[in-house]
Amino acid sequence: MTAALVVLGDVLLDIDVRGRADRRSPDAPVPVVEVHSQDYRPGGAGLAALLAARDVDDVVLVGGLGTDSAARRLRELLAGQVRLAELPLHGNTVCKQRIRATGRYVGGDPSSPVAITRLDFGDGRLSDEPLPGLVRSVLRGAGAVLVADYGRGASAHPEVRALLTELAGRIPVVWDPHPRGAPPVPGTALVTPNQSEAREFTSDGVPFEYAARELCDRWDTRAIAITLGAQGALFHRRGAPECLPIPIPEWLRPASGVDTCGAGDRFSAAATAALHAGHGLACAVRNAVDTAAEFVCAGAASSVRPGAAPEFDRYMRKADLS
Repeated sequence: MTAALVVLGDVLLDIDVRGRADRRSPDAPVPVVEVHSQDYRPGGAGLAALLAARDVDDVVLVGGLGTDSAARRLRELLAGQVRLAELPLHGNTVCKQRIRATGRYVGGDPSSPVAITRLDFGDGRLSDEPLPGLVRSVLRGAGAVLVADYGRGASAHPEVRALLTELAGRIPVVWDPHPRGAPPVPGTALVTPNQSEAREFTSDGVPFEYAARELCDRWDTRAIAITLGAQGALFHRRGAPECLPIPIPEWLRPASGVDTCGAGDRFSAAATAALHAGHGLACAVRNAVDTAAEFVCAGAASSVRPGAAPEFDRYMRKADLS
């Protein structure tokens, strides 16, 4: 039996509010949105786990969940899709609510909602309490680990870091970092910052080739893949003389201005799944570029529904990377 893919990180609740904006407020120069629908889905590490479950049969989500109504909704959304190994959360569940609308006062494609604003609320953070026995057991039995860091304490827990350092010597550990999170543990197989994060982690204005090398050395990671949006990713293996650009294939290139919410989670989940299946680092990043591009073309995070069809085998065959 294949060991599970474990996603460890900060679990959020994403809320998409959709409507039309055909008039402006008389009180301020802002559009008035008439709400037509409101959808909920797991966000942060929860979204990463759902996406990993498209690629791997057995996914375990290790993350902080509280006792409020948002946490109860998260458990309902995740039930039957991934296994849960919960960590104690102090405070309220962090929620990210996006307001998206069509109509004359938002512009863009009339058939495609435009993001108007985002509201963040909730103060939940993982505590430094000792890890539950189930969490220790899940991590020690993992076949691969994805750390989905959203800056809420999961990556900074001392016992978590000690276990991840031990695991990095024998299984693939992939780290999706956050500027307010802890740095990757030494020996991490792959770190996947986006271009904004890479700039924040290094000197602003430094070419990404230099940033990739600097971060590989600083974090003592085997490889780094800086995601570059429509340009794909820049891959660097520690010690290699050059970086390898990995572009998005022309037939998968999304239109400009499309919603990209969740693309980074799709990228890191696909890369972890490929490493979990035994593929090499460059192969995993190529697969992740293609899979994330397809995800964006399909509507990105707003298209996520539990139980969606697997993509991993299809794209590994299509790219002939096995």
